[in-house]
Order: sequence, then structure tokens, then C-alpha cells
Amino acid sequence: MVLASEQAGQASGVFSLMWLIVAIPALSAAVILLSGRAGKSWGHLLGCAAPIASFVLGATMFFAMLGRGPEERAVEQQLYTFIPLPSYHVTAGLLLDQLSVCFVLLITGVGSIIHVYSVGYMAHDERRKRFFGYLNLFVAAMLLLVLANDFLVVFIGWEGVGLASYLLIGFWQHKPSAATAAKKAFVVNRVGDVGLSLAVMLMLATFGTSSFAGVFGHVGAAGTGIATALGFLLLLGACGKSAQFPLQSWLLDAMEGPTPVSALIHAATMVTAGVYLVTRSNAIYDQAPAAQTAVVLVGTITLLMGAVIGCAKDDIKKALAGSTMSQIGYMMLAAGLGPAGYAFAIFHLLTHGFFKADMFLGAGSVMHGMNDEVNMRRYGALRKYLPITFGTFAVGYLAIIGIPPFAGFFSKDKIIEAAFSSNVWIGLCALIGAGITAFYMTRLMYMTFLGHKRWAKDTHPHESPPVMTVPLILLSVLSIVGGAGLAYAGGGIVSWLEPVVGEKHLEPPLSVAAMTALTLAVVALGVAAAWWFVARREVPVEAPVKVSPITTAARKDLYGDAFNEVVLMRPGQEVTRGLVAFDNRGVDGVVNGLAAFVGGLSGMVRRVQTGFVRSYALVMFGGAALVVVAMLLVRLS
Repeated sequence: MVLASEQAGQASGVFSLMWLIVAIPALSAAVILLSGRAGKSWGHLLGCAAPIASFVLGATMFFAMLGRGPEERAVEQQLYTFIPLPSYHVTAGLLLDQLSVCFVLLITGVGSIIHVYSVGYMAHDERRKRFFGYLNLFVAAMLLLVLANDFLVVFIGWEGVGLASYLLIGFWQHKPSAATAAKKAFVVNRVGDVGLSLAVMLMLATFGTSSFAGVFGHVGAAGTGIATALGFLLLLGACGKSAQFPLQSWLLDAMEGPTPVSALIHAATMVTAGVYLVTRSNAIYDQAPAAQTAVVLVGTITLLMGAVIGCAKDDIKKALAGSTMSQIGYMMLAAGLGPAGYAFAIFHLLTHGFFKADMFLGAGSVMHGMNDEVNMRRYGALRKYLPITFGTFAVGYLAIIGIPPFAGFFSKDKIIEAAFSSNVWIGLCALIGAGITAFYMTRLMYMTFLGHKRWAKDTHPHESPPVMTVPLILLSVLSIVGGAGLAYAGGGIVSWLEPVVGEKHLEPPLSVAAMTALTLAVVALGVAAAWWFVARREVPVEAPVKVSPITTAARKDLYGDAFNEVVLMRPGQEVTRGLVAFDNRGVDGVVNGLAAFVGGLSGMVRRVQTGFVRSYALVMFGGAALVVVAMLLVRLS
């Protein structure tokens, strides 16, 4: 495998403008947020223009990369010396290669579409200008994260993304649920961030650098122990940002934010940052088989957990959030397979960005026409009233369950094949996950768009305006052609990414045709099960109270919050109480006791200093008398 960072040339020509990809949305965010009332009329327009400009720059550089040979496409741009110390030297810089350009186009392309959609979705919000400022801040931080050429610079973007997500999830902070969800996301992500920060510290201590080239070039000589430690620490960071087990609980609550936030952050960009981190760190994981196995297990557990949770949610956005957890789990599973799966992880990440953003924005369109109602039990038969939303959402549905020729068919099936090639049990889990995905997505489609209407009498469903439906159409087109385009255009994404992540072909236990037929059969079973258990019965407006233990567990997010409370929060509280008691009785006790002793002694001494002349004269007379008596005693003796 050839490390792109070792082959990176210096930026010249159009590539010398690489820094503008990050700077434009960052400057736009600053202008919007600092403009006050003056920007209220144009803030959303500038907010949309910024990611579009970055997309144009990114696309221009992408086509410039196509004109180069595979080993000459990586371009590095040094910005400034970040940490100039004798022990280690950190230079802040950007790296545009085959991997990062995929993320640049996804973040700015899909991000621009979501920005335009937000113009209509947030039209009546008094704080719309601020919302677009936060969106631009997020885009800038995410672009810095994926373009950085150094893990320390990645960490800066990583934290910027965390800040922006906190601001966006809690944007409607007048709702206690939104404020709580934002704090929860912030705290859980900080747990993961500890892993990434420790990994950067270990790199600096071991290699004297945290640059990609320096770390990847020396990790092999450092030994398996260092590589394994780095792999596990980076995985902890990835679990927090990508909502993977055991740090997955924040994602479902994060649906309290405006729906465009769910589409941008929780479908196309932020939650994929963990997958990017693992894939970018491929040279580390290739030296750490134990860490690779952990990545596979985390991804497998999460893809099943997310799918099961999605089956029991009546909130349309939370059902899609469970789906996001599951699909990111597929990506993590693939990334853990090493060179046999890195490219497939990125392949599914890109197609997922198309069809999941399509469905999240479709959910927002449904809410727009249903007075912000999110409970699918109060939907039904909306296909007649929201035809464009229904058609575009149906495309996303067919893409996620993997029906050819839609995007998910090309990417997810490759992950299932790679999983079977590596381990039959992991492959079975991935296959079962595909069947469950077909079940909960068919359930969602039926409860929302089909069947009989179940909404309140004062609800009048209506289609969204063109500023919202046109983005849906664009994303649905990408969900149709994106999979085949990435699979075959220009040799396909596997050959495109090979200089960065390597390539290793494994033979599945069955032929590709047989694996495809098997996967489609399982998907068909999932669709049939949804028809049997949901579509052929009347959907009750109120959720049944008496349900199976599995449904109860799924409704409670498989007790993820309870697990975190017992394993992390309660012990943390006890440790905190102990530290507080030690501080109060130990540290403060010593300090306060010493102060009390000095104060008491001072009080005793202070009594001698009365300030009365007669007292001082009496003392002087008494002292003189004692001296005379002493002299007489001496003489008599």
C-alpha cells in the first residue's frame, strides 16, 4: 500500500486555493453571527452561497486531480507552524487526496442542498440568520477535519464539529428536551474525545510528530503494542462521534434539533467522521489486528442495535436515527476488515449521505405539512397529499433496503460480501441487519404514506414549497445514479481509493450472483414481515401498552441510557462525591485548620495590644517592679 501522505506534492495552481475551501464557510459564519440585525435579511443567502462556493472549488480540484496519475494526485498545503518546540514540531496544513476529496464533495455538495432546503424549512423562525451561521460554522469545522494533514489539526476540526453540533441540536433551546439533548450529545462526545486526545499525545510522545506522514511512516517500527493502543484510542473517539456502541445513546435524542440538522450532521457528515478517522488511520490498524477486530465487533453490534431500535420507534425522525446508527455500523464493520473493506466503507458512506439526507429532509417535509407532527401513528395516506415528498422518499427507501439499481444496492451488498469473506458469523449478522432494515423501513413507509389517514381533524396536509422539494428531487436523483456511478465510473471508487487505503480482494463463500440473490431474498422477507405485522392490520393511533419484551427494550433504546447510567454515570458520581469529600475534609481541612490555628493564635496575641495608655503604663510599672525585685534578690543572695 502506498501512503498518500508520503507522496503528497506541494500545492500549486488551483490547489493553492485549497485553504479557501475551509476559509469561505468559516468567514461566512463569522460575518453572519456578528452582523446583528443587519444580516437578518441576507444572512440565509450568504449562508447558502458559502458551501456552494466551496463545492465549486472542491469540484474544480477534483477534476484537476483526474488529470494526474494515481500516485500523483495527493496535494499538501502547509499553512503555518502550529507548535515550534525542540521535542516535536507541528505544522498546520491541508491534504487533498483521493480520500479527503470524497468528503469535501459530500460535505459541500449535500451540505449546499440542505442549506437551500433550510431556507424554506426555517422561513418563519426569527433566529434563521443565526441558524445559517451555525450551519456554516459546522461545515467549516467538518472540512478542516477531513482536509487536515495532521492528527492534532484533525482534533481541532473534531472539536469544532462538536461545538457546532451542540449549538444546532439545542438551537430551539426554549424546549427543555432540545437543551437536554444538546448537553447529552456534548457530554457523550467528550468521552470519545478523550480517546482521540490521548492518541494524539501518544503520537507526539512516541514519534515526536502527529502528522500523517510521520505517524504512518514510523508506526510499523514502533511495535504492535503502540499500534494497538493507538487503534483502541482512535476507536473510542470514533465511537463517540459516530454514535457507535457503547456511546450511541446521544444520537436518538439529537433529533430534537431542526430537521435539516438531522440531515446534515446526523446523516451525511458528522456521524461519518468516525468512519473517516478509522479509514484515514489505515496504516495504524493494519499493524494492530486486535484493534481491527474491535472495530468489526463495534460495527456489528451497532448495526444490529440500531436496526432493532428503528423497528419500535413511532417518531419518524427517531426511526431514521436508529437507521443511521445501523448504517454507520455497516461502515465501521467494513473499515475493520482492513484493505478488504476500507473502500467499501467509504462507498457506503457516500451513498448513505445521498439517500439518508433525502429521507431526513423528506421527514421534514412531512412534518411541514402535518403541523410539525412526528408520530407516524398520526399519519397515513399522505402519498395523495404530498406526492413529491412521497416519490422522493420512496427512492430513498428503495436505496437503503438495497433494491437494484438504487445506490444502497451497490454499496451495502459489497460490505455484506466482504463480511462473509472474512467471517461467516459476521456476514450472517450483516445479512440479518439487511432484513431488519427492510422491515423497519417498510413499516415507516406504510405508516406514513400508505394505509388510511389517521391525523387530527384540524390538520391539513400539504406539499412543501419548491425551495424544499427541489432539494428532495436532487437527492433522490443522486440516490438513483450515485451507486452505479461510484461503482463503475472511471474504474470505480475502489481503484480511486486504492493509493490511500490499499486493496485486498477476498472471495465470498458463494458467487457474487448467489450472494446478491441471497441478500435480496432476505430483504424480501423483511418487506413481507412488515406487510404481515403492520400493513395488513389497522394501525392504532395510540401505541399498544402490552407488547413483547423485545419491543419494550427497543422502545427504551435497548437500555443504552440505563447501561451508561449504571456503568459510567453512577460510578462517576460516586468518584466525584469521594473527590469532593476528600477536597472538603482533606485538602480544605488542612488549609482551613491551619488558617484557624493562625487566627486563634493571632486572637490571643491581639488581646495584649489593647491600645490603652494606662494599660501600657501598668505593664511598664509592673516590669520595672519585677526588675527591682530581681536585683534585690540577686544582691541578697
